[in-house]
Amino acid sequence: MTTISPAPTPASGAPGTRHKIEFEEVTKTYRTDSGDSVQALASTTLSIDEGEFVCIVGPSGCGKSTLMQMLAGFHQPTTGRVLTDGAPVVAPDRDRGVVFQQANLYPWLTTRANVELGPRLRGVAKAERRAVADQYLEMVGLTKFADRKPYELSGGMQQRAQIARVLANAPDVILMDEPFGALDALTRERMQMELSQIWRERRTTVVFITHDVEEAIFLGTRVLVMTARPGRVMLDLPVQLTSDGVAVPELRSQANFIELRDTVTEAIYRAQDGATR
Repeated sequence: MTTISPAPTPASGAPGTRHKIEFEEVTKTYRTDSGDSVQALASTTLSIDEGEFVCIVGPSGCGKSTLMQMLAGFHQPTTGRVLTDGAPVVAPDRDRGVVFQQANLYPWLTTRANVELGPRLRGVAKAERRAVADQYLEMVGLTKFADRKPYELSGGMQQRAQIARVLANAPDVILMDEPFGALDALTRERMQMELSQIWRERRTTVVFITHDVEEAIFLGTRVLVMTARPGRVMLDLPVQLTSDGVAVPELRSQANFIELRDTVTEAIYRAQDGATR
């Protein structure tokens, strides 16, 4: 069996790294239909360095998606600031690609045309955008399905097409909100392996929301555990585990993986109970 050992993760602010994403004392309060105020997110200060793969876990309703929506530019914080590359996030931007739980492919377009969409909207020439689309379709294993419509693809294939579409737009940051949550177990594991390989090839900054602790540890270089509402980060854990730079399925049975899984799981139970760290 392959021996797996933790790989070093650069400390925040270490030489050779820079803050790609910053949350500065960010809070978020929503107004309900009845006029009541609900604080989704308590004051949160957080930084993510360029090239990190950060997974966020926590109890339902803890503010994971709220963090993602503010980072995507869909919502603004009630107080504080969200920044990328030192600039405030004020609206959605092509530099931040979003992969949703549902693929949201355009049903009237072929798989290739869906992937070409971003470059097409940016005015990229037809031949060049086709080459870009074919590059990423090959990367996610969909070359043979380039001319198929979304309804002709399985759920896993649709998610791979959505990931290819985001990558074709060359974002600096990829935001993923439970992208594999609706997939069966076997397809989900395959998608985790493919995403891990893509990240290791490209080293794009990724922020990934999931309810699955093992998924978070398998994919991430860091796992953030959030408390129950109003959410805040209660645990920030470096967890990258590699074998010759590539995550492998055997990782899940290794003692250090199990130890990390138990640490994160315990933190989530404490978060659900309203405990503080």
